[in-house]
Amino acid sequence: MTQTPPTQLIDRFGRTVDYLRISITDRCDFRCLYCMAEDMTFLPRAQVLTLEELYILAQAFAELGVKKIRITGGEPLVRKGALGLLQNIGRIESLTELVITTNGSQLETMAASLKDAGVKRINISLDTLDADKFKAITRTGDLHQVLRGIQAAKVAGFERIKINAVILKDRNHQEVNDLVQFAVDNGIDISFIEEMPLGIVSQHDRSEAYYSSALIKADLAQKFVLVATPEKTGGPSNYFNVAGTQSRVGFISPHSENFCSTCNRVRLTVEGRLLLCLGNEHSVDLKQVLRTHPGDMARLKQAIVDAMLIKPEKHEFNINEQPVILRYMSMTGG
Repeated sequence: MTQTPPTQLIDRFGRTVDYLRISITDRCDFRCLYCMAEDMTFLPRAQVLTLEELYILAQAFAELGVKKIRITGGEPLVRKGALGLLQNIGRIESLTELVITTNGSQLETMAASLKDAGVKRINISLDTLDADKFKAITRTGDLHQVLRGIQAAKVAGFERIKINAVILKDRNHQEVNDLVQFAVDNGIDISFIEEMPLGIVSQHDRSEAYYSSALIKADLAQKFVLVATPEKTGGPSNYFNVAGTQSRVGFISPHSENFCSTCNRVRLTVEGRLLLCLGNEHSVDLKQVLRTHPGDMARLKQAIVDAMLIKPEKHEFNINEQPVILRYMSMTGG
Protein backbone atom coordinates (compact mmCIF):
# COMPACT_ATOMS: atom_id res chain seq x y z
CA MET A 1 0.00 0.00 0.00
CA THR A 2 1.35 3.43 -0.92
CA GLN A 3 2.08 5.56 2.14
CA THR A 4 0.43 8.98 2.10
CA PRO A 5 3.15 11.65 2.29
CA PRO A 6 2.95 13.92 5.35
CA THR A 7 1.46 17.38 5.00
CA GLN A 8 3.06 18.75 8.17
CA LEU A 9 6.60 18.98 9.47
CA ILE A 10 6.85 17.59 13.00
CA ASP A 11 10.17 16.97 14.73
CA ARG A 12 10.98 14.16 17.16
CA PHE A 13 10.11 16.40 20.12
CA GLY A 14 6.58 16.94 18.82
CA ARG A 15 7.14 20.51 17.65
CA THR A 16 5.36 21.51 14.45
CA VAL A 17 7.56 23.48 12.06
CA ASP A 18 5.44 26.02 10.17
CA TYR A 19 7.91 28.91 9.82
CA LEU A 20 10.79 29.04 7.31
CA ARG A 21 13.47 31.71 7.09
CA ILE A 22 15.09 31.85 3.64
CA SER A 23 18.38 33.65 3.09
CA ILE A 24 18.53 34.76 -0.54
CA THR A 25 22.06 36.20 -0.38
CA ASP A 26 25.08 36.24 1.91
CA ARG A 27 26.02 39.70 0.60
CA CYS A 28 25.26 42.98 2.29
CA ASP A 29 25.98 46.65 1.78
CA PHE A 30 26.73 46.99 5.53
CA ARG A 31 29.44 45.22 7.55
CA CYS A 32 27.85 45.15 11.02
CA LEU A 33 30.53 44.17 13.50
CA TYR A 34 28.45 41.47 15.24
CA CYS A 35 27.28 39.97 11.94
CA MET A 36 30.31 39.65 9.66
CA ALA A 37 34.01 40.29 9.31
CA GLU A 38 35.17 43.59 7.84
CA ASP A 39 36.79 41.81 4.88
CA MET A 40 34.25 39.15 3.97
CA THR A 41 34.72 36.52 1.29
CA PHE A 42 31.35 35.96 -0.32
CA LEU A 43 30.12 32.81 -1.99
CA PRO A 44 30.78 32.27 -5.71
CA ARG A 45 27.66 32.32 -7.88
CA ALA A 46 27.74 28.56 -8.59
CA GLN A 47 27.35 27.78 -4.87
CA VAL A 48 24.33 30.02 -4.47
CA LEU A 49 20.77 28.86 -5.09
CA THR A 50 19.18 30.38 -8.17
CA LEU A 51 16.00 32.41 -7.83
CA GLU A 52 14.09 29.53 -9.42
CA GLU A 53 15.55 27.04 -6.91
CA LEU A 54 14.63 29.36 -4.04
CA TYR A 55 11.05 29.51 -5.29
CA ILE A 56 10.82 25.73 -5.70
CA LEU A 57 11.99 25.28 -2.11
CA ALA A 58 9.50 27.85 -0.83
CA GLN A 59 6.74 25.99 -2.67
CA ALA A 60 7.86 22.62 -1.26
CA PHE A 61 7.83 23.91 2.31
CA ALA A 62 4.43 25.51 1.80
CA GLU A 63 3.07 22.17 0.60
CA LEU A 64 4.44 20.65 3.82
CA GLY A 65 2.45 23.02 6.02
CA VAL A 66 4.76 26.04 6.37
CA LYS A 67 2.50 29.08 6.75
CA LYS A 68 5.06 31.84 7.26
CA ILE A 69 8.16 32.60 5.20
CA ARG A 70 10.66 35.29 6.14
CA ILE A 71 13.13 36.47 3.51
CA THR A 72 16.54 37.36 4.93
CA GLY A 73 20.20 37.75 3.96
CA GLY A 74 22.82 39.26 4.21
CA GLU A 75 20.76 42.12 2.93
CA PRO A 76 18.08 40.45 0.80
CA LEU A 77 17.24 43.54 -1.23
CA VAL A 78 20.74 43.82 -2.73
CA ARG A 79 20.19 40.59 -4.65
CA LYS A 80 19.28 41.18 -8.28
CA GLY A 81 15.81 39.77 -8.92
CA ALA A 82 14.78 39.80 -5.24
CA LEU A 83 11.54 41.65 -5.94
CA GLY A 84 10.46 39.14 -8.61
CA LEU A 85 11.16 36.26 -6.22
CA LEU A 86 9.06 37.93 -3.53
CA GLN A 87 6.23 38.44 -6.00
CA ASN A 88 6.30 34.74 -6.90
CA ILE A 89 6.42 33.53 -3.29
CA GLY A 90 3.67 36.00 -2.44
CA ARG A 91 1.37 34.15 -4.85
CA ILE A 92 1.63 30.83 -2.98
CA GLU A 93 -1.96 30.54 -1.78
CA SER A 94 -1.40 28.41 1.30
CA LEU A 95 1.01 30.93 2.87
CA THR A 96 -0.56 33.20 5.46
CA GLU A 97 2.48 35.48 5.82
CA LEU A 98 5.38 36.64 3.69
CA VAL A 99 7.68 38.88 5.70
CA ILE A 100 11.18 40.28 5.31
CA THR A 101 14.13 41.38 7.45
CA THR A 102 16.24 44.18 6.01
CA ASN A 103 18.84 46.73 7.06
CA GLY A 104 16.62 49.41 5.58
CA SER A 105 19.15 50.74 3.07
CA GLN A 106 16.97 49.99 0.04
CA LEU A 107 13.55 50.79 1.48
CA GLU A 108 13.39 54.40 0.34
CA THR A 109 12.95 53.19 -3.25
CA MET A 110 11.58 49.66 -2.72
CA ALA A 111 9.05 49.84 0.14
CA ALA A 112 5.96 50.34 -2.03
CA SER A 113 7.00 47.54 -4.41
CA LEU A 114 7.53 45.15 -1.49
CA LYS A 115 4.03 45.89 -0.19
CA ASP A 116 2.59 45.31 -3.66
CA ALA A 117 4.48 41.98 -3.84
CA GLY A 118 2.56 40.70 -0.84
CA VAL A 119 5.00 41.37 2.00
CA LYS A 120 2.81 41.85 5.09
CA ARG A 121 5.31 42.81 7.77
CA ILE A 122 8.83 44.14 7.73
CA ASN A 123 11.65 44.06 10.28
CA ILE A 124 14.34 46.73 10.01
CA SER A 125 17.69 46.49 11.81
CA LEU A 126 18.45 49.69 13.74
CA ASP A 127 20.84 49.55 16.68
CA THR A 128 21.35 53.26 17.32
CA LEU A 129 19.95 56.70 16.49
CA ASP A 130 23.40 58.30 16.67
CA ALA A 131 24.84 58.73 13.17
CA ASP A 132 28.44 58.31 14.29
CA LYS A 133 27.67 55.18 16.31
CA PHE A 134 25.64 53.84 13.40
CA LYS A 135 28.63 54.26 11.12
CA ALA A 136 30.89 52.54 13.68
CA ILE A 137 28.55 49.57 14.19
CA THR A 138 27.73 49.05 10.50
CA ARG A 139 31.18 50.16 9.26
CA THR A 140 29.62 51.43 6.01
CA GLY A 141 26.01 52.44 6.73
CA ASP A 142 24.25 55.81 6.59
CA LEU A 143 21.73 56.31 9.42
CA HIS A 144 19.74 58.95 7.53
CA GLN A 145 19.28 56.63 4.55
CA VAL A 146 17.77 54.02 6.88
CA LEU A 147 15.54 56.58 8.61
CA ARG A 148 14.21 57.68 5.23
CA GLY A 149 13.58 54.01 4.46
CA ILE A 150 11.55 53.60 7.66
CA GLN A 151 9.39 56.56 6.68
CA ALA A 152 8.89 55.07 3.20
CA ALA A 153 7.80 51.79 4.82
CA LYS A 154 5.27 53.68 6.95
CA VAL A 155 3.83 55.36 3.86
CA ALA A 156 3.63 51.99 2.04
CA GLY A 157 1.25 50.71 4.72
CA PHE A 158 2.63 47.35 5.92
CA GLU A 159 0.55 45.57 8.58
CA ARG A 160 3.37 46.01 11.10
CA ILE A 161 6.82 47.53 11.00
CA LYS A 162 9.35 46.49 13.64
CA ILE A 163 12.84 47.64 14.50
CA ASN A 164 15.36 44.98 15.55
CA ALA A 165 18.12 46.26 17.84
CA VAL A 166 21.09 44.17 18.99
CA ILE A 167 22.16 45.66 22.31
CA LEU A 168 25.82 45.66 23.38
CA LYS A 169 27.06 46.96 26.73
CA ASP A 170 28.92 50.29 26.50
CA ARG A 171 28.26 50.50 22.78
CA ASN A 172 24.54 51.22 22.55
CA HIS A 173 22.90 49.99 25.78
CA GLN A 174 22.44 53.61 26.91
CA GLU A 175 20.04 54.15 24.00
CA VAL A 176 17.31 51.64 24.76
CA ASN A 177 14.90 54.32 26.02
CA ASP A 178 15.58 56.53 23.01
CA LEU A 179 14.98 53.60 20.66
CA VAL A 180 11.63 52.78 22.30
CA GLN A 181 10.65 56.45 22.18
CA PHE A 182 11.48 56.47 18.46
CA ALA A 183 9.27 53.41 17.97
CA VAL A 184 6.41 55.03 19.93
CA ASP A 185 6.73 58.32 18.03
CA ASN A 186 6.51 56.43 14.73
CA GLY A 187 3.76 54.00 15.73
CA ILE A 188 5.94 50.95 15.12
CA ASP A 189 7.29 48.05 17.22
CA ILE A 190 10.78 47.21 18.44
CA SER A 191 12.56 44.03 19.54
CA PHE A 192 15.75 43.98 21.57
CA ILE A 193 18.09 41.08 20.81
CA GLU A 194 20.82 39.55 22.94
CA GLU A 195 23.87 39.07 20.71
CA MET A 196 24.18 35.53 19.39
CA PRO A 197 27.68 33.97 19.35
CA LEU A 198 27.97 33.18 15.64
CA GLY A 199 31.35 33.66 13.97
CA ILE A 200 34.51 35.04 15.56
CA VAL A 201 34.41 38.80 16.06
CA SER A 202 37.48 40.96 16.70
CA GLN A 203 36.12 44.34 17.82
CA HIS A 204 34.54 43.35 21.12
CA ASP A 205 34.56 40.61 23.75
CA ARG A 206 31.10 39.04 23.67
CA SER A 207 31.10 38.15 27.36
CA GLU A 208 31.93 41.75 28.28
CA ALA A 209 29.50 43.24 25.73
CA TYR A 210 26.60 41.01 26.79
CA TYR A 211 23.59 43.01 27.97
CA SER A 212 20.65 40.88 29.09
CA SER A 213 16.97 41.41 28.40
CA ALA A 214 16.42 41.80 32.15
CA LEU A 215 18.81 44.77 32.25
CA ILE A 216 17.06 46.35 29.26
CA LYS A 217 13.67 45.93 30.96
CA ALA A 218 15.05 47.58 34.10
CA ASP A 219 16.34 50.50 32.04
CA LEU A 220 13.01 50.89 30.25
CA ALA A 221 11.08 50.85 33.53
CA GLN A 222 12.56 54.26 34.31
CA LYS A 223 10.49 55.79 31.50
CA PHE A 224 7.88 53.33 30.21
CA VAL A 225 5.25 50.99 31.59
CA LEU A 226 5.45 47.64 29.81
CA VAL A 227 2.38 45.40 29.96
CA ALA A 228 2.94 41.71 29.23
CA THR A 229 0.95 40.31 26.31
CA PRO A 230 0.51 36.74 25.04
CA GLU A 231 0.84 37.97 21.44
CA LYS A 232 3.27 36.08 19.22
CA THR A 233 4.25 36.61 15.59
CA GLY A 234 5.60 33.12 14.99
CA GLY A 235 9.12 34.01 16.10
CA PRO A 236 10.99 33.97 19.42
CA SER A 237 10.05 37.45 20.68
CA ASN A 238 8.21 37.85 23.99
CA TYR A 239 6.10 40.99 23.60
CA PHE A 240 5.01 43.78 25.92
CA ASN A 241 2.65 46.62 25.09
CA VAL A 242 3.97 50.10 25.83
CA ALA A 243 1.17 51.48 28.00
CA GLY A 244 -0.78 54.29 26.38
CA THR A 245 0.64 53.64 22.90
CA GLN A 246 0.16 51.41 19.86
CA SER A 247 3.74 50.12 20.05
CA ARG A 248 5.04 46.80 21.35
CA VAL A 249 8.44 45.97 22.77
CA GLY A 250 9.79 42.46 22.16
CA PHE A 251 12.73 40.65 23.72
CA ILE A 252 14.69 37.93 21.95
CA SER A 253 16.75 36.31 24.68
CA PRO A 254 18.71 33.26 23.48
CA HIS A 255 20.92 33.35 26.59
CA SER A 256 18.76 34.51 29.47
CA GLU A 257 15.35 33.15 28.44
CA ASN A 258 15.88 30.10 26.24
CA PHE A 259 12.98 29.73 23.80
CA CYS A 260 13.87 26.36 22.26
CA SER A 261 10.95 24.40 23.70
CA THR A 262 8.53 26.21 21.41
CA CYS A 263 10.79 26.40 18.34
CA ASN A 264 8.67 26.23 15.20
CA ARG A 265 11.22 27.32 12.60
CA VAL A 266 14.06 26.25 10.37
CA ARG A 267 16.46 28.22 8.18
CA LEU A 268 17.49 27.77 4.58
CA THR A 269 20.88 29.25 3.72
CA VAL A 270 21.57 30.70 0.30
CA GLU A 271 23.83 27.69 -0.31
CA GLY A 272 20.79 25.44 0.06
CA ARG A 273 21.60 24.01 3.46
CA LEU A 274 18.59 23.48 5.67
CA LEU A 275 19.69 24.52 9.16
CA LEU A 276 17.58 22.82 11.79
CA CYS A 277 18.80 25.08 14.61
CA LEU A 278 20.44 28.51 14.71
CA GLY A 279 22.89 27.38 17.37
CA ASN A 280 23.85 23.96 16.02
CA GLU A 281 25.37 22.65 12.80
CA HIS A 282 22.69 20.03 12.15
CA SER A 283 21.79 20.53 8.50
CA VAL A 284 20.74 18.87 5.26
CA ASP A 285 22.00 19.79 1.78
CA LEU A 286 18.82 20.51 -0.18
CA LYS A 287 20.76 22.04 -3.07
CA GLN A 288 22.27 18.63 -3.74
CA VAL A 289 18.78 17.09 -3.87
CA LEU A 290 17.53 19.84 -6.18
CA ARG A 291 20.42 19.63 -8.61
CA THR A 292 20.80 15.85 -8.63
CA HIS A 293 17.07 15.25 -9.12
CA PRO A 294 15.70 18.35 -10.87
CA GLY A 295 11.93 18.48 -11.02
CA ASP A 296 11.43 15.68 -8.47
CA MET A 297 9.27 17.52 -5.93
CA ALA A 298 8.36 14.30 -4.09
CA ARG A 299 12.02 13.50 -3.42
CA LEU A 300 12.70 17.07 -2.29
CA LYS A 301 9.77 17.06 0.10
CA GLN A 302 10.81 13.70 1.52
CA ALA A 303 14.31 15.07 2.20
CA ILE A 304 12.73 17.95 4.11
CA VAL A 305 10.49 15.60 6.10
CA ASP A 306 13.46 13.36 6.94
CA ALA A 307 15.46 16.38 8.11
CA MET A 308 13.03 16.88 10.99
CA LEU A 309 14.54 13.77 12.59
CA ILE A 310 17.81 15.60 13.25
CA LYS A 311 16.37 18.88 14.52
CA PRO A 312 18.00 19.22 17.97
CA GLU A 313 16.10 19.92 21.15
CA LYS A 314 17.94 23.16 21.90
CA HIS A 315 20.95 25.32 21.20
CA GLU A 316 23.99 25.42 23.49
CA PHE A 317 25.07 29.08 23.31
CA ASN A 318 27.76 30.07 25.79
CA ILE A 319 28.63 33.75 25.78
CA ASN A 320 31.84 33.10 27.74
CA GLU A 321 33.43 30.76 25.22
CA GLN A 322 34.69 31.04 21.66
CA PRO A 323 31.77 30.16 19.38
CA VAL A 324 31.29 26.57 18.37
CA ILE A 325 29.41 27.94 15.35
CA LEU A 326 32.02 29.55 13.10
CA ARG A 327 29.60 30.71 10.39
CA TYR A 328 28.65 34.36 10.63
CA MET A 329 25.07 35.55 11.02
CA SER A 330 25.22 36.91 7.46
CA MET A 331 25.97 33.39 6.21
CA THR A 332 23.29 31.86 8.42
CA GLY A 333 20.50 34.20 7.39
CA GLY A 334 19.38 36.90 9.79
